[in-house]
Amino acid sequence: MSYSELKEKSIKELEELLSNLKAELFSLRFKNSTRQLDQVHKISLVKKDIARTLTALNAKKMEGNK
Repeated sequence: MSYSELKEKSIKELEELLSNLKAELFSLRFKNSTRQLDQVHKISLVKKDIARTLTALNAKKMEGNK
């Protein structure tokens, strides 16, 4: 998901997306530790999506404080 798409979402949607991404990351890490994950690069992709979501969420919160 691109940052421009995330900027258009509301704070509630971003928090929900962040929760889903963290759950997905947990699942991927668990599968990786049990050698069930074939595409290990997905972990880094999800981590980058989490970072983008947090950036957009913090930007929205800063806008609200002004």
